[in-house]
Amino acid sequence: MIAFETVLRRVRGLEAAQLERWIEARWVRPARVADDYVFDDIDVARIQLIAELTQEMMIDFDAMPVILNLLDQIYALRNRLECVTKAIASLPPDIQATIRAHFEE
Repeated sequence: MIAFETVLRRVRGLEAAQLERWIEARWVRPARVADDYVFDDIDVARIQLIAELTQEMMIDFDAMPVILNLLDQIYALRNRLECVTKAIASLPPDIQATIRAHFEE
């Protein structure tokens, strides 16, 4: 688990007030330990993404929920597609060929 202050040091340009606002908006959902937030690696990756979107791409606070929702949907679809791909790979070769043929139509 990664402490709040450590996250601030890892993410360039991030201020405590910003991170607190992102937590309040539920863009990031860290765990609570005593009176402090703790983050895992996926939280830090999301924080870095949000920081890049706000600092480099100038995405404003009101637009961010839409962007994050779309990104979350993309990641979920990629995970489901990976599951489907693995399931197809476990099938007999003739069935795999039939499935591939449908994609070539």
